Amino acid sequence: MIDREGIGVAASFSDFFYSSPDGLKLHARLYGERTKDKLPVVCLPGLTRNARDFHELAIYLSTKAEIQRKVVCFDYRGRGQSAYDANIANYTVGVEANDILAGLDQLGIAQAAFVGTSRGGLIIHVLGMLRPTILKAIVLNDVGPVLEAAGLAHIKSYLEKAPRPQNLDEAVGAQRATHGQDFPSLTTADWQRMVAAIYREEDGKLVPDFDPKLVDTLTAVDLSKPLPTLWPQFEALGAVPTMAIHGSNSRLLSKETLQEMARRHPRLQAVTVQDQGHAPFLETGNLPEIIAGFIGKAESS
Repeated sequence: MIDREGIGVAASFSDFFYSSPDGLKLHARLYGERTKDKLPVVCLPGLTRNARDFHELAIYLSTKAEIQRKVVCFDYRGRGQSAYDANIANYTVGVEANDILAGLDQLGIAQAAFVGTSRGGLIIHVLGMLRPTILKAIVLNDVGPVLEAAGLAHIKSYLEKAPRPQNLDEAVGAQRATHGQDFPSLTTADWQRMVAAIYREEDGKLVPDFDPKLVDTLTAVDLSKPLPTLWPQFEALGAVPTMAIHGSNSRLLSKETLQEMARRHPRLQAVTVQDQGHAPFLETGNLPEIIAGFIGKAESS
């Protein structure tokens, strides 16, 4: 695995392995385990992403914020250090939501603040149906009840045509070529962190750190027809303090959807990140401070 976090990273978190309801070995990272008296934070990544996406945010929330918290970052089945599933039909938001609940049950976490990027935000909507009492605060990172077909088409296209870089520099160049137009202000260090979260080393080469069959789950999506929406599920979250983070260049979450979310959710706090697309890097700018402040306010209220 590429060292994305630097020297001493092993001391900043521990690995937690647990069994899914159907017996698959799954993984999460635990940060700030000694912090027990404050609301914990649960981080849920995007479709093909993993717990490493949240490392910098988790470090901030667990060791640097004014109120320090335990943070749990999950690898879904088929991603990161979680086992791959032989049955592609199990790579669904519903199955993954139940996997998250199983992990939280085994950790003894009954309530938490949830941060969900893209697919992680969809899982939060499902958690609101399965176990609404577990949600004490919600951060939706560039995702809402309506997914734009153009955004899904873009995701599908670059996953199907994903390059096979030979080294870190090639990987950074490939990601910049694909996403640079949507993220014009990112630094080289930002791109390097992204690449280190996406790839793992295998036989001296870089390979995407997820089950390739995940890409097949997008082939059944008919992007020529209107996509299902989650407005009833979103409205059911109306009593939960919610923050919606929106990339100004996002192709997946439209400004119109964000406005409608604010209209339907009286406690929604909307944050637009300039010069970033889908999905904003949560460790950049003052986003860690904004997220920490939002969670603290939600907890105290």
